[in-house]
Formats: sequence, structure tokens, C-alpha cells
Amino acid sequence: MDEDEIEKAVVAYLKKKGFKQTELAFQEEQQLNNNNNNNNNNSANSQIDPDITKKILSFSEFETGPERYQEEYSKLRSWAYSSLDLYKHELLRVLYPVFIHCFMELVAKGHLQEARAFFNSYREDHEMTHLRDLQKLEGVLSPSHLEEMEFAHSIRVSKVNIKMCQYSYDLLLQYLHKSESITMLGIINERINFQVSPGQPGSISDDAEVVTLVASGHDASLINQKEVHWGLLEDSLEERIEKTGGSVPDAEKFDGDPKEGEVEENKKKSVEGGKQGAPLKKLKKDKVGVATGKSSRTESSTVTTAPRVKPELALPAIPAEVELSILEDLRNRVQLSNASLPSVSFYTFVNTHNGLNCASISHDGSLVAGGFSDSSLKVWDMAKLGQQTGPSFLQGETDSPSNEHGLGSNGGKRCYTLLQGHSGPVYSVSFSPYGDFLLSSSSDSTIRLWSTRLNANLVCYKGHNYPVWDVQFSPAGHYFASSSHDRTARIWSMDRIQPLRIMAGHLSDVDCVQWHANCNYIATGSSDKTVRLWDVQSGDCVRIFIGHRGMILSLAMSPDGRYMASGDEDGTVMMWDLSSGRCITPLVGHSSCVWSLAFSGEGSLLASGSADCTVKLWDVTTSTKAPLKEENKSGSNNRLRSLKTLPTKATPVYALRFSRRNLLFAAGAFSKSA
Repeated sequence: MDEDEIEKAVVAYLKKKGFKQTELAFQEEQQLNNNNNNNNNNSANSQIDPDITKKILSFSEFETGPERYQEEYSKLRSWAYSSLDLYKHELLRVLYPVFIHCFMELVAKGHLQEARAFFNSYREDHEMTHLRDLQKLEGVLSPSHLEEMEFAHSIRVSKVNIKMCQYSYDLLLQYLHKSESITMLGIINERINFQVSPGQPGSISDDAEVVTLVASGHDASLINQKEVHWGLLEDSLEERIEKTGGSVPDAEKFDGDPKEGEVEENKKKSVEGGKQGAPLKKLKKDKVGVATGKSSRTESSTVTTAPRVKPELALPAIPAEVELSILEDLRNRVQLSNASLPSVSFYTFVNTHNGLNCASISHDGSLVAGGFSDSSLKVWDMAKLGQQTGPSFLQGETDSPSNEHGLGSNGGKRCYTLLQGHSGPVYSVSFSPYGDFLLSSSSDSTIRLWSTRLNANLVCYKGHNYPVWDVQFSPAGHYFASSSHDRTARIWSMDRIQPLRIMAGHLSDVDCVQWHANCNYIATGSSDKTVRLWDVQSGDCVRIFIGHRGMILSLAMSPDGRYMASGDEDGTVMMWDLSSGRCITPLVGHSSCVWSLAFSGEGSLLASGSADCTVKLWDVTTSTKAPLKEENKSGSNNRLRSLKTLPTKATPVYALRFSRRNLLFAAGAFSKSA
């Protein structure tokens, strides 16, 4: 083999890769070698290893044509699918990132026709799990699009993270070297970061969290090692109830424990008289799972076992009369479980003409607010609504199977309070814990604070640069968090017009935000398909939760602060352990976006509301206590965790709220097209 051919091949390879400095250094070295060889009469020219020559030349040969991508990917795909079943699911994880990068490299090199043919040939393999990513990449039609399109650019500048056992990793490397798949080896080496673990392969059910396309997996593993104090606050109202053993007032003790049938009646009366001031419609049996547990806490709830932590924020004092009211509610809380489901009160907005963007329900269900596309807010007082006699004030879904109160009006006297001030569509509303304030966020990039007593705007908070998608009061009030299209979340207090903290780190819109039960953390869900947990005091990210395949639209924290639920646009709900950062289990059942999530008061149930016009109740206790080994063995275990599905006729569910007494409130807008 002529040494000049080898030199030319190496120089051509370095030029193609853009290694200019290396190319110059190589050429200088070759000139020195040639001078030395001339002096030594070319005595060493024949001592070249033929295997090394073959390897060097193979680089230049394999780099020449786009057909190598098609050929080598096809071979890799066939090999992965024909592997042993024990390792197949781990080896198949490699195919999707390799497929994406093959396509983008062909585009980058200007082979547009071959890139499109390659993309169309193998896209069906990945549509089941990565349909939305593929739809985005369909728009890549020229090399310039790779830089202009945010999604494509983020993939090209970051590595994909894949979890794999040691033996699967060895099998893959062995195949790549034996088959001399130089192109595939280059992509895998340059674009994939393997997280190799000893022992047996992981479960197929773990696939949701082992491959992340737009990833900072190395950063995530480091961040997730930080300590998270997930317990409840010291001297909280729940702790006081726990210390008194869940005792009830003396007057109630005298009468003895109520019977099961009386509990439901007492709960309804307390909601009607003490909170709403007007009778609620009787809930129909086919819609509602009637709560039959005793009002006193005979079972140990998850809240009582939570550790206690100190607050990092200066929390406001609770007014004495409010504290007494909350304690009364907690004492009379109905204990829910998989055998004792909650009563549900559903508020239906009618005649919204597709103008309703969001809804919120106060903690006692006495107030319902809606944010509209015409930049207005409307607040309904259930006590006043119940006093109206004409049908125009109680329009609902005829013969609907739940207690659905119509919140529209055909005319006559207005039955709601109109709040105006925003200059763009309102995307989120949130009641304060005691119902005296209301927050709203809008596309005008502002957040407004309203008084529900004065029915007036008190403050306009400016800080975000783009539309604010979500705003949420903290469990203690006074502080609130917001999330925006500007990829940040911010912490605010009611008495300051500038944010206290700015949380930056998401790669795309921050779509939703949720406070931790102890007010020391907030969680944010993003269009980058990740959820992050932030320390409120330091502003640092302390957890990154990776596993969703679509943008995250809703979040909820368990009452004890240990678990978090997140819902995405594909209808998947995932349950996370905050201490480990791992997904405990995905809850699959919704067929469309999950817009709202809520934990019951004691944390045993999770309610999810979706655009598929259903409310689903999930058994959290079973989901979180199931051993991982058993969970991995039973692939269809998810179906057992869904306790009940409560359908509406044609009302997508916008908001959910468990009252302190464990009555479930829901709200949505009637949609003829649903």
C-alpha cells in the first residue's frame, strides 16, 4: 500500500471534519518525516501494518456517500431487533437517537433528498413514542433550519443519555467493531452518553425515563444528588390535630361517633351552611363514589408520618378566626381511601363561546373564577348564585350525572363579578388559601392581585418579558410563584412589585408551577418535557425529573410533601419521589391533555382532570407502596391503580380542588365539539 494514499486519506478526513489545526500539524509532521526518510534512503517505507492501513482508508471510504447512513443504520436496526429478548429492549433504545442524528447529519451535508428518504423509511419505528418530536423535525428542509429551529439545534449541541447494563453495552460495542460500522460508531461516540450499570438489564417499564433527547443528563444526575427536605412545617395545623389525636369539639364528643350515613350528611351541611351559604344540588349516585369513612382519623394518614422542617421564608401569621375555621374543617375531614371515594361537585361554564382559558375554585368551593380571552376575569359567588330563581342563572348540562352548576347567563341581571384590567387573554387564576385575594396572569406579561371583598385590582406585578402561563399562591398565602414563555419561574410576595427570586434553567416555556406543602420549594413543568424542583431560598434547582414525552401541563404535591404528580399533553400522569428524583409509576388512562391534578387531604387519592372530559381517581397508596420488583414484573399494573372514571357529557376539566373536608370540586366549560 502506497504511503501517499494513506496521507491523502488522512488529510481528506481532517478537512471534512474541519480539523484545520490538526491538518496543519499533520502536514508539517509529514514534511519532517519525508526529509528524514530521504536522508535514510526510504528504509522504513515498507514497514506499514496492513491492518492499520485498512482501518485508515476505511474512514475516507465510508465518509464519501450518504448511502452509508442508510446501509449501516439498517444493519444496526436488524441486529438490535434480532438480539436476545433479555437485552433487546436496552439495545433498541439506541436506535431512536441514532436515527435522529443520521437524518440531521444528512441534512447538514446537503443530502436533502437522501435525508428525506431515510426519514420516511424508518419513522414508523418511532412514531409510537416520539411522534411529536418527529412532527417537529419534519420541518427541517435545509441545513440552515438546523440552526434556526430551536428543537433541532438543542439536540445537535447536547448529548443523549441512555441507561444500559454492562453486558448490553459490551454487546453493542462488539457489534460496531466487528461490522466495521464506522459511521454509526462515530454518531454513537459523539452524540450518546451511556450510563452503564452493573448487573441485570433494567425493566421495559423503565423506558420512559432512560432515553432523553434534549437532555442535560450528566447535570441532572449531579443535581439530583442534592438533599431535599420534603417534610411538613413545624407546628403546622396538621401537627396540632395530630397531637390532639384528631379529637373533635366537646359538643360532638357527647353525641358519640356519627354513623356512616350521618357523616356524609354532616359534611354536606357544613359545606352548605358554613362555607357556601346555599344548598348544593344533591349529588347523583351514578356520578359520585359516596364517602363512608369516619370523620375522625381512625387510620394513620401519610401526613402524620412526615418529618418536620423549618420554614425558609418568613411566613405570615394566620388570623385567629381563620385558624379556628381551618381546624374545624380538618377535624371533620372525611377519611378517603380506595374503598371510600369522595363526593364530587362539578361547576360547568356554559355559553363561553370558547372564550374560557382557565378556572379556579376557592378552598371551600364558595367562589369560582374564570379567566377569558377578552382579558376579563369573572368571579361567581356560590351563595349568591344559589339564591337566583330564574333558569337563566343556573344553566347546566341537562340531566347531567353530577352536581354540575351552570355558570352562564342568557340575559337579565349579571350573576357574577366582572374584573377588568389586563390587556390580553388571561391564562391563569389562583385563589389565596383563605379566599380573600385572587391572582391572575395574562399574555400582557403581567400578574394582577385582586381583592374578592372589594372586587378591585390592588397591584400589578411586572417582571416577565413574555406571556405568563401560570400563577399560584403558596399554601401559606402572601407569597406566589409564576411561570412564563420567557423560560423562567419567579417568586413574588404580595407587598413587593419586583420578584424575590428568578428560577432559570428550562430549555423552553415554563408552562405550570406548583408550591411544595412546606413552602420551601416550588416545582415547574416545561415544554422541554422536564419537571424541575427549586429551592425557594437559594433559587437553585435541586431536582430534574426526566421521563415525560410531551410538555407538562399540570403539577400537584402530596400533602406530606414526599410525592409529586405531573400531567402532560399526551394524557400521561407520572408520580415522582422527591427525595430520589425517580418516577415511581406512570398512571396511564387519559386520552388527551391532563390539565389539572389534585391530591386528597390525607394524600391517599389523586384526582386528574383532562381534556378528554373525564375526572379520574387514582389510588396513590397502592401506587407508592408497590415494591419496584413487583411493579416491574406486572406490566399492566397501571389499570389496577385507577379507581374510578367520572365522565362528563362534553365538558373538558379545567380545574380540580379538594376542600379541607375532602369534598372534590371540579370546573370546566361545556364544549359542543368535545
